[in-house]
Amino acid sequence: MVYYKLVVLALSFASTVSCTASSHHGGPQIQWGACDPSVVNDTSLSCGFLEVPLDYQDHSVGKARLALIKANATGERRGSVFFNPGGPGGSGLAAVNEDKDLLLGLSGGVYDVISWDPRGVGNLTVPGEVFCFDDLAEYTAFFNGTIELTGIEETGNFTDPADIDALLAQAPTMQKKYEQLGQKCMQSPNGKFLKYIGTAAAVRDMVSIANALDGPDAPINYIGVSYGTLIGSWFVNMFPERVGRVIIDGVIDPLAYATKELGLSFSSQLVSADTIYKALITGCALTGPSGCAAASEGDGPLDIDAKFQSLLKTAYDAAKRNASVSLTSGEIRIALFGEMYSPTDWSNLVNEEYPQIVQIVNGEAPANATLGKRFRELIRRNPLVKRGSQPNDSPSFTETAIFCADSVDRRGTTMEQIFKGIISTAQNVTHLFGSGWPTSFYRCSFWPVRSVERYQGPFNKTLANKILVASNLLDPITPLPGAETVVRLLGKDAVLVRQNGFGHTTVSEPSTCLNEIAVAYFTNGTLPANNTLCEVDADFEVFSGVNTADILTHLPSTDV
Repeated sequence: MVYYKLVVLALSFASTVSCTASSHHGGPQIQWGACDPSVVNDTSLSCGFLEVPLDYQDHSVGKARLALIKANATGERRGSVFFNPGGPGGSGLAAVNEDKDLLLGLSGGVYDVISWDPRGVGNLTVPGEVFCFDDLAEYTAFFNGTIELTGIEETGNFTDPADIDALLAQAPTMQKKYEQLGQKCMQSPNGKFLKYIGTAAAVRDMVSIANALDGPDAPINYIGVSYGTLIGSWFVNMFPERVGRVIIDGVIDPLAYATKELGLSFSSQLVSADTIYKALITGCALTGPSGCAAASEGDGPLDIDAKFQSLLKTAYDAAKRNASVSLTSGEIRIALFGEMYSPTDWSNLVNEEYPQIVQIVNGEAPANATLGKRFRELIRRNPLVKRGSQPNDSPSFTETAIFCADSVDRRGTTMEQIFKGIISTAQNVTHLFGSGWPTSFYRCSFWPVRSVERYQGPFNKTLANKILVASNLLDPITPLPGAETVVRLLGKDAVLVRQNGFGHTTVSEPSTCLNEIAVAYFTNGTLPANNTLCEVDADFEVFSGVNTADILTHLPSTDV
């Protein structure tokens, strides 16, 4: 139930539903119907559509169509709570189908849980998934011979002058490719809609759905994780008078997002990544060889690290000898970064995937034959490179389209500047993951279009109700300072709850403390003291016999 990893599903409905009838609120009414069982296998869920303006400032442009899903309240209904699973590009329909019970539980069972596929997501919402190539073969041919397909090869924390020169030499080619990519996306079937997607549109669409369901004056309740926190931050400041009970978890800093160029500021999101990797190797060492195949008897965390570093160096050397190797060090870094999101998967990583990766890198096994499905998915469709499951098998550019639609205007940044920032990040912020490529943010400096509406502040509005802001102390992609910024800006209208754990969003590890806070907030409106610290449940074992507190106690202070 990790939302950011939800793969966009190919969705269809069992019956046609419409929203043309007028409701008692004086606007469109959503007509709920059954969902196709091949898509949503929970028959208690309902699906529908809502038409909204493509451009809320210019209704003459036409309509967008939103695909919706609903889980009915299990108790006496008090209204609706909206949910966005992050991404951007995560399917709300898929998320509710997968995590209905969790969402109903967190909200106390007294609200209908509502989600939707935002603009650019899936093939039911219009505009739908953003594809810029006709198929995977065209995409591969377009980027053939570039780091887009292999990742960045580097070693020694990106301090080798030869590695630096090799990357900088590719800057003109990659800048030209990204400029051409933007034009290809503009010429794609959804190209004409790119200026109508983005976070401001998602906020206004959610308000439109709420108006249809509960009326134009009703408070709007919302849960947003990861990128969904940005929808939450923009919503509470764009519509402060409509704020009901809102939880945002795994928080993107909205101020930085609104004012800084994403490709040049991404390093600030990675400040905890290496520490979380140290948690992985510490847990492996604590459980020992019986619980971690990467450990030998008597190994400490730094001994485990030496094995991962040796693996990366072997893959790096192999790629230098033969550019067509089946698994590059860049690909391993990208997939390993994806694993930092979910401690629940770490045991599988070190016991199932790690031995297979070692065999592949050492030339003892072909990649496709032995590498586990999960790790292959992280390489091909890692958390920062989404691919839709549409008939088109090329990568989806929905995430890029949304991030870049929201981005500040182009400022003449060059690919050389971005590459120098990546080198600096690998040297100074995260040795292990600073060179991760491709990443959607880096395309925004060359993306040709911005949304017709971008909310750029202020982010300190007075809200109708207080909101709850949650964060792990250690999050690999939305670190704690993002949550602290939101709470600082909102002052008395926001309460921060921290979880003493690691992973992306607090749902990456179970905490009865935090769950009870969420339920009390949604059912009674009660909030804890600001800066409350919740512990991860002691009976949750990251590795056999090893829980989160054990790992945090034994983290090495040495850099990796």
